[in-house]
Amino acid sequence: MAPLKVEQYVVGPVQTNCYFAINDDTKEVLVIDPGASADQLAKKIRQEKLTPIAILLTHGHFDHAGGAEELAKHFDIKIYAEEHEKETLDTPSLNLSGWEGVQKTYHADVFLQNEQEIDLAGFHIRVFHTPGHTVGGCCYYFPYQNVVFSGDTLFCTSVGRTDFPKGSAAQIIRSIKEKLLPLPDETTVYTGHNDITTIGTERMYNPYL
Repeated sequence: MAPLKVEQYVVGPVQTNCYFAINDDTKEVLVIDPGASADQLAKKIRQEKLTPIAILLTHGHFDHAGGAEELAKHFDIKIYAEEHEKETLDTPSLNLSGWEGVQKTYHADVFLQNEQEIDLAGFHIRVFHTPGHTVGGCCYYFPYQNVVFSGDTLFCTSVGRTDFPKGSAAQIIRSIKEKLLPLPDETTVYTGHNDITTIGTERMYNPYL
């Protein structure tokens, strides 16, 4: 089982959590949700002598996807997202890029399916399609390391906003209850904003669930 080291970097105007999921044996790294600060993240990767393998997007909003293309170009790596999120990435009114004053489109190179299992950087990862915050939002579950990267689906004692275009409160609650709450209590939840939590904590204390 590959040893996982997680580094958290808060980037961009709305304080998004970007994560480095590092294989501590090989120093390979997956970058999750580089929403901004691509040059600084690239510098950090080089300083730590890490080998970037891929970028994983939990969803296509500007604050999670905005720095992905630039960072990918630094290292010639691919960007992954869930297949239903292509429209969000492609559409400024859905990806909310106008919040920063410029309408932008984003892209992914590889589109994943619900429950697809992939192996990257020595990690086995299950992809959960978790719509509600966006149509193609997803979570990345590392079963052997007992962690899940939840993006803006599940927060510490809260859930993601559903008042954006194509959001759905009913869908996000269903996504969490069907995909995330069945995970073991001790599973660490690396959220898209604010504090890290665990599945057990959310099952017990999250007022939305």
